[in-house]
Amino acid sequence: MSPDGPEMPERRARLAALARSMPASPGVYLMKDATGVVVYVGKASSLPDRVGSYFVPSADLGPRKQPMLDLVETVECIPCEGEWEALLMEARLVKDLKPRFNARLLDDKSFPYLAVTIREEFPGVYITRDPAHERFRGARLYGPFTSGSSLRQAVQLLQRVFQYRTCELDIRSGDPALQSYRPCLLFKIDQCTAPCAGRVTPERYRQDIDRFCRFLEGRRSAMLKELQAEMDAASAARKYETAAVLRDQIRAIERLDERERRGFEGEYDWQPEVTISAQDPRAGCRSLQRELGLEREVRCVEAVDIAHLGGQETVGSLVCFVDGRPFKDRYRRFQVRQAANDDYAAIREVVSRRFRQAPAEGDLAPDVLLIDGGPGQLAAAMEAIEAAAWRPPMVIALSKREELLHLPGDPEPLRLSRNHRGLHLCQAIRDEAHRFARHYHHLLQRKRVIQPDRREPGSPDGGGAGGGLG
Repeated sequence: MSPDGPEMPERRARLAALARSMPASPGVYLMKDATGVVVYVGKASSLPDRVGSYFVPSADLGPRKQPMLDLVETVECIPCEGEWEALLMEARLVKDLKPRFNARLLDDKSFPYLAVTIREEFPGVYITRDPAHERFRGARLYGPFTSGSSLRQAVQLLQRVFQYRTCELDIRSGDPALQSYRPCLLFKIDQCTAPCAGRVTPERYRQDIDRFCRFLEGRRSAMLKELQAEMDAASAARKYETAAVLRDQIRAIERLDERERRGFEGEYDWQPEVTISAQDPRAGCRSLQRELGLEREVRCVEAVDIAHLGGQETVGSLVCFVDGRPFKDRYRRFQVRQAANDDYAAIREVVSRRFRQAPAEGDLAPDVLLIDGGPGQLAAAMEAIEAAAWRPPMVIALSKREELLHLPGDPEPLRLSRNHRGLHLCQAIRDEAHRFARHYHHLLQRKRVIQPDRREPGSPDGGGAGGGLG
């Protein structure tokens, strides 16, 4: 039947109504022909929106997939708990059913696979389009996946739970070099257990990999029950550290859906304008490193901003970006205690409280500290740092109007092109620090108006200077 045939509008309308009746959740959809054969499998963050888009009169799927609309008689869906689950389920269904219109990618590349090198003592997790490569001989393969970008996002999301390594290092227990090896940033942000530095035993690491594999194979519920039983047994045996690790892993798995929706745990989302201005964060980090003349790679950037209204409810914010992306576990907010309508004094107080204690081994320390402001704000920050227990390798300030970078001891500011990726990254981080400070300031204002006798929780004097998002 031609797409212009008399039955086409009626069939489109019926299928569009079917799409609207689907649950508004992530999931997988299966398009079937008149004989009940699945001709296409796809995933969606919202089933009604994605499936419905196929059946609007203006739908144009391109020369390869447009003929599919002539064959589709019905669509079935499988709701999922998150896009990560939809991605995994889509891969399994494509592999098992081999639908006609899932035969190859639009760009003629091979499908990406997920490889877990289980033959290694410390297996790694890798994305590859060449699963037959010698590197992956004997590896456990998952896929094919239809979207490389979605797969990368899922791997990063799941790494926060199972803390597997994604590096190419040859790691063997008992190697004396492990004791002196410095783990990468993923260890500091709790996304890897650092087998490269001997921070985890082969047995413990293997357990995490086995759980990860069971998770990929769709045995989430059974795995959670096993984890709960292991946690209870460890607690009964008074192995409280082991029980705490298992408890945290259970909670992390249960919160996967929330993490995916928000991108990070907590109450606040990264603003859309920040996403737009920092489209290639890692490239921004490299550009910033070159402009600042730093020998070490810029991976962790912290930024400070102050917010108040006529000296009332003065607050400070400290945001943390890792590899150009916000790491909200390390966000902090401060209720400024001594400065009223003095931005410089407020910056000195916030910076002093941030750097008053030297970081412990393994703590996340910034490569660059960014101050929102000009030379005056930078001088105030440097004054606090000179009296602090430690200092970051580089401190800079970014002025709002001219968008100039100010460096300590340099009378001439650094003027970067408006299209400079390093400048875009600094602007994104500065704007996020400003947003976070304003949000806390407004929160305290509302509390003062609604409950004037209550003090802000978070510290013994009501200062609200603790870590986290409260």
